[in-house]
Amino acid sequence: MIKADLTGALTFITEQDLLLAENKKIMNDLYEGKTEHYGTGWLRLPGEYGEKVSGSVKEAANRIIGESDVLVIIGIGGSYLGARAAIDFLKTPYYNLLNKKTPDIYFVGNNLSGEHLEQVIALIGGRDFSVNYISKSGSTIEPSIAFRVFKSLLTAKYGADGAVKRIYVTTDGAKGKLRALADQEGYTSFSVPDDVGGRYSVLSAVGLLPAAAAGIDIDEVMTGAREMTEKSDADVLAYASVRQALYRQGKKIEILACFEPCFHSMGEWWKQLFGESEGKDGKGLFPAYTEFTTDLHSLGQYIQSGERSLFETFVSIEKPRSMIRIPTDGALDDGLNTLSGREVHTINCAAFKATKHAHIDGGVPVVELRVPELTAYCFGALVQFFEVSCAVSALSMKVNPFDQPGVEAYKKNLQAILGLSK
Repeated sequence: MIKADLTGALTFITEQDLLLAENKKIMNDLYEGKTEHYGTGWLRLPGEYGEKVSGSVKEAANRIIGESDVLVIIGIGGSYLGARAAIDFLKTPYYNLLNKKTPDIYFVGNNLSGEHLEQVIALIGGRDFSVNYISKSGSTIEPSIAFRVFKSLLTAKYGADGAVKRIYVTTDGAKGKLRALADQEGYTSFSVPDDVGGRYSVLSAVGLLPAAAAGIDIDEVMTGAREMTEKSDADVLAYASVRQALYRQGKKIEILACFEPCFHSMGEWWKQLFGESEGKDGKGLFPAYTEFTTDLHSLGQYIQSGERSLFETFVSIEKPRSMIRIPTDGALDDGLNTLSGREVHTINCAAFKATKHAHIDGGVPVVELRVPELTAYCFGALVQFFEVSCAVSALSMKVNPFDQPGVEAYKKNLQAILGLSK
């Protein structure tokens, strides 16, 4: 299960600074539903997952797999980041290039670029495709425009009735423009509970349907999430507490880093989760994601020797999927022949250790989160780990983790510029 190692941070703070007793009460109140804030329904998702949820999601996923070469996911923020994280983490960032029985998956509606839409349309070409439109409201401009484009393409290719059968909607269970449209048109639809916000919705149909369509074992994902609270509670508490202790000390930036490129989209989801949950009332750590060792050759200098306003959280993957070894080549005069025959993963681990110690010596506190392996079980556990620790961390600084009032400012300005009604 997920383990938090604080030794690289406790050089800079004391255990008393962690305020573990206070934060433990916050976590217990969260689990017991005693928080005053609305939006804790995501805590129920692993426990409520069963044959009914599993069966309906798998049935839709199998239908998509059987009739489509491509699945287009339309959504922004939490409506697509979790699904993309699951596919990259559990399959590969090059998933669409695999020789596979599941459809290629493209993500649109997460920007306002016409060029991006045209590129995805060109990639689909003449292949059969389906659409999964994910939105709680159905009125967010980026995914709404993308849905109009792809609904038109579906209708042109399959006719109005055929298009209906290829549109899958994930939205609010009872209200909103998209719920009304889905009921009116007869789209296959899935509900997101009203008290589950977008960035906390990975373990609902928002993330599960795309994951199942990619051939991911969603039962294992949910088992990992459910068992996380049984096996990693102390580590969740430790991570939430050390973040806030360092923040109180004056650290303003948290850099999440992993040495595996397949973690990149997980890092993007993490940025939204913590950024939208904590960044309120003039408070909050700024969340940034870096990919090592790649970014050590760009940002490494600043992290090592720049302003001491940051700390790092390293995610280490203990058991790799790859066993590739370094070949022997006597013709190469690069000084690396002594490494011949060793697994590349062992070199990556050495780079991790070297970086961790160098940054600590440079005055950067480092937290390490250890993930046993790249499996569906561990993915589900990690999602729940981050969600709980984020909620506890935000509540400890006395902000509401479940709203995002600041996001509405640009939307209102955009509506005014475009002359749109609310």
